[in-house]
Amino acid sequence: MMAEEGQLIGAIEQGNSSSRFLLFDSECNVVSQHQLEVQQILPKDGWFELDPQELLDSVKECLEEVGRKCVALRQIKGIGITNQRETTILWDRTTGMHLHNAIGV
Repeated sequence: MMAEEGQLIGAIEQGNSSSRFLLFDSECNVVSQHQLEVQQILPKDGWFELDPQELLDSVKECLEEVGRKCVALRQIKGIGITNQRETTILWDRTTGMHLHNAIGV
């Protein structure tokens, strides 16, 4: 289903086990969505890590898939981001590369 020209709001939801992108119309109806699982890395009992590059790539893929499904990405007027809050990623200021896996609790 192709969305009518108009303003849409996107939401990136980054969880411990998946990345998801949702698009909402002006009446808060979900126009389209796409979700991808991400691999959890479990180095010790009670610990978990995520590959930062996999997180970024999965979000990009979700955005692209929603665009292929039904909507011109230029219709998106804003994007909100939600995540699990306790996860930390350190990035190298010079290279832009992550220094280690994302560490979660």
